[in-house]
Amino acid sequence: MKLRNIWLIITLISLQSVVFAQKTKKELKIRKVKDVIKLDGTLTDTDWLSAATTDFFQQVRPYDTSAANVQTRIKVCFDDKFLYVGAYVIQAKNAYTISSLKRDFEGGSSDVLSINIDAFRDNVNGLQFALSPLNVQREGIISNGDQNDNSWDNKWYSAVKNFEDHWEAEIAIPFTTLRYKVSDGQNVWGINFGRNFMKGNEISTWNPVPRNFRPSNLAFTGDLVWEDAPPKPGANISIIPYISTSSFSDFPRDENLKALDKVNDSSFGVGFDAKVAVTPSLNLDLTVNPDFSQVEVDAQQTNLSRFELFFPEKRQFFIENSDLFGTMGFPNSRPFFSRRIGLARNPISGLNQQVPILAGARLSGKLNDNWRIGFLNMQTRAVDFDSETRLPAANYGQAVVQRKMFARSFLSGFIVNKENFLSDKEALTNPNTFNRVAGLEFNLFSKDNLWEGESYIHQSLNPVKLNDATSAAQFIGFHHPNIDLNLGVQRIGQNFKADMGFVPRRGVYNVFREGGLIYYVKDKDFSKKINQISLVTDGNDVFNLSGTRLDSETALGISFQAPNDGEYSFGRYWGFTRLVEPFDPTNASDNPDPDFSRNVVPIPAGAYKYGAFWLEIQTPRRYNFYTEFSGYSGTYFNGKTTSLNPSFSYRIQPFGVVSVDMEYNKITLPKPHNSVSYFLIGPKTEFAINRKVFWSTFFQYNTQANNTNINSRLQWRFKPVSDIFLVYTDNYFGEEISKYRIQPWTPKNRSLVFKLTYWFNV
Repeated sequence: MKLRNIWLIITLISLQSVVFAQKTKKELKIRKVKDVIKLDGTLTDTDWLSAATTDFFQQVRPYDTSAANVQTRIKVCFDDKFLYVGAYVIQAKNAYTISSLKRDFEGGSSDVLSINIDAFRDNVNGLQFALSPLNVQREGIISNGDQNDNSWDNKWYSAVKNFEDHWEAEIAIPFTTLRYKVSDGQNVWGINFGRNFMKGNEISTWNPVPRNFRPSNLAFTGDLVWEDAPPKPGANISIIPYISTSSFSDFPRDENLKALDKVNDSSFGVGFDAKVAVTPSLNLDLTVNPDFSQVEVDAQQTNLSRFELFFPEKRQFFIENSDLFGTMGFPNSRPFFSRRIGLARNPISGLNQQVPILAGARLSGKLNDNWRIGFLNMQTRAVDFDSETRLPAANYGQAVVQRKMFARSFLSGFIVNKENFLSDKEALTNPNTFNRVAGLEFNLFSKDNLWEGESYIHQSLNPVKLNDATSAAQFIGFHHPNIDLNLGVQRIGQNFKADMGFVPRRGVYNVFREGGLIYYVKDKDFSKKINQISLVTDGNDVFNLSGTRLDSETALGISFQAPNDGEYSFGRYWGFTRLVEPFDPTNASDNPDPDFSRNVVPIPAGAYKYGAFWLEIQTPRRYNFYTEFSGYSGTYFNGKTTSLNPSFSYRIQPFGVVSVDMEYNKITLPKPHNSVSYFLIGPKTEFAINRKVFWSTFFQYNTQANNTNINSRLQWRFKPVSDIFLVYTDNYFGEEISKYRIQPWTPKNRSLVFKLTYWFNV
């Protein structure tokens, strides 16, 4: 079957998949308080006694057909400033699981009560507020129906009272923190409450959610019915200034690793962020001379591929509302990738470094129930890597307009623009003064989340008009409790260029195919050990634009899931690669030792088939010690490979987690090709001394890059959303290079940063 026929079939399925409806929603009424709510963690105020209460919570996992074993009762009310949530949570004090006292703790690591609010009832975008039994807070943005982004920070208040057999919580969320509008008639919001009880291995929600979906999925919210209208939102302006000072030392070397003069430098920085609620649902974020020195370093990766690796964004300014700006296209063809702004690879050192951002602005949010917009603009300063290598100043911009379609779907149009500021001399060698990408996308979510789809077409624009500069794709997913199927077809033109995006491979067709058959064990005795068995397959195919197959990957396996959340799977993998030019699969050139890759003989062009067996194990996270392991062994091009990826974590309740991630890759190729063994080891400690002081240290040892990295951060949250950071970062050679008299722990660069931020409400 030709690719265009597959594309047509997927499109037709997508267009007919909006007819499914959700089951009846639960309803909770909310009224205005008559007295003052005192936030002390007990539900004894008069208004709590008369407030409407939720009925029973229902299990999501391990089963979704029965009431929760440990129940929760929720009450809600409000006044002119706050939305109040009161909770009565049944749980013995000796059964708490708390990974950390640090705010924004990792999901799935602690007992938690969560509140999911969909004030516009679009079942796609919302806010989440979560609380642990020790009153540790976490808040986030929900996008695309169930994608949680915990980088969002805002002010809200809570108090918890602990008893031997239960705990009670009072939560006060300022209306200035929420995003909503007030209707003239009846006001109804979407809302759901969730509960994760780790030791009981139970996830439950107030409004039922099928277990094949995330508990935060907004397709399954109940109704919050306002008997009295919520207050009309007032002005909300916040300014977050910062000051920072840093000391930096660089130990440069020339191309032959000869040591050059040490460079010492220091800097002092001042800047600010501002958050302005233009309307209750439309927010303007401003930043002037932003500083991201407190952000944790990237987790290093071993690169055995022919293409650029993807590293996730960690800077809060760019993560917020990333669903509106950064999710256009498919993961392998993003027209906007925020790491292109303010970060660049230093061609001299080979390491990523910050590029100064002068200022930026982002306007994003809803105009009304049907329209959502986003505008982003950032300006960077030029950087001189050395006397001959210069990164020019640039302006980065994006505009997005989104229109709601049907019950939960939306149509988006966007344009992305990068403008380089080049001198006449620079323009002679770099005629690409700008690059733009414009496109249309349709995202489908059926009312009950059974069907999911995406269609897009993107066109890149450059000073010199190029043919075949288009990327287009179609995806459809079917998510039934017993069947999960995903199929996508994509074409990336030979001259599709996205300087602000992530497009590691051009001039190809891609076919993505993933599926699974899920069986829920009904035998009572057997289900106590294994309650879910899945037959899974995953794969993709890559063709050039003439239809010749270039790459194929297919994995087939079986997975067993235990009621205690342990998971075990194994299977077989088949691969095919057609090299159009010689390639060194060890990527020896990534090592700074010039002799390491000087005489490497690459594998010749040609067609290669290979296969392997794989194994994955995940132990339950409800225990203080938990592990994950993945292993892979088989043939690889004209040789063999073994890959082992174990990780170990130990929870020291309630203060933090000690973990270590390891990666071992052994590639054995026949002479005269290169054979290597690469190690990547990453121990990490995260401790919360109390609810205000946090300390983390991340150590990484990477033999492929011959690099050892240390990143240690001390954070003091002395007031809500106001912090002091002390950050130490160091890079060393990890292994000896005797010819150049380099010993392990020979320094490459190091820095020490102090930063103070303070949140002002205007």
